[in-house]
Amino acid sequence: MASTGLQLLGLLLGVLGGVAGTLVCAAPLWRISAFVGGELVIAQVLWEGLWMNCLSQTTGHIQCKTYDSTLALPTSAQVARTMTVLSLLLCVLALTLAVAGAKCTHCLGDGNQGAKARLAKLAGGLFVVAGLLYLVPVCWTAYSIIRDFYNPDVAAPFKRELGPALYLGWGASLLLLVGGGLLHAGSSPPGTGGLPMFGRVRKDSPQPATVEGKQQEKAYV
Repeated sequence: MASTGLQLLGLLLGVLGGVAGTLVCAAPLWRISAFVGGELVIAQVLWEGLWMNCLSQTTGHIQCKTYDSTLALPTSAQVARTMTVLSLLLCVLALTLAVAGAKCTHCLGDGNQGAKARLAKLAGGLFVVAGLLYLVPVCWTAYSIIRDFYNPDVAAPFKRELGPALYLGWGASLLLLVGGGLLHAGSSPPGTGGLPMFGRVRKDSPQPATVEGKQQEKAYV
């Protein structure tokens, strides 16, 4: 029952991480214009994401526009797009395998517990890989923003601040990593019970010595 609870908890965290990752991938809130110097207009805020940028005004009007060319984007943006999309695809694959291999489902029948455990372990590993893939572009983007912000050679209108999507991206990566680890840990094959082999040997080994000692005591009497 404990392993089943770990499976369900890991699956739930993995699903939440995938949903949060999807929102982060689509949101144009990775970079926000920084109000440093006197060149920027305070009445307008520029938002930049992986797929579009938006201009927000104090009147509440927001105008968004997708990027004209993918090849014209910086290399970091292209890599971030690729890694986030690949991470989300791995989340979908991991979710499918986790549902098929969960102990509380009957997708493969009740007689294939070993195969279901292997599928669930594979799903947990895929969730962990997806979390790592998502963590790289988020950290890379945050590093480039902080580096340019404190670089005196970068003009004030081109400085950016950390957007809220980056913080949500860190949370999504953490959910995927923790969920994948719990799913992998709770998917032990049937019959093992999560007990190491040396623990069983240590429990079983004293019995022959005890029996032999009793026989020697009887012979002495």
